[in-house]
Amino acid sequence: MITKEKYEFALARIEELLPAVDENTPSNDKKAIELSVMSDIVIFYEKEYFAIEKPSVAELIELYLEEKGITQKQLAQEIGISPSRINDYISSRSYPTLKNAGLLCRVLNIPPSAMLGI
Repeated sequence: MITKEKYEFALARIEELLPAVDENTPSNDKKAIELSVMSDIVIFYEKEYFAIEKPSVAELIELYLEEKGITQKQLAQEIGISPSRINDYISSRSYPTLKNAGLLCRVLNIPPSAMLGI
């Protein structure tokens, strides 16, 4: 079991090791191996205690709208639905049909697996 103390030790040790290890350091170097082990401890602990939930459909649409720099109205026009329907998706009042989810993925470049929550 990885305790909070072990996690904090690993974080501190990583900070100490980072300046001594770079892409030219051989993988069998003691410091490179220790850095790898400390990183594994941090990753394991964070997955256990700081797991990041997958974004909702609403969050995905908002994120990709912002990334693409288009408005809800522009998105609605591109996929042929009403702007109020896009707003319903973003406010989680409703969810896109499979057809509309596919269109959203194509227009906003959202990976279909993300839209499906996989």
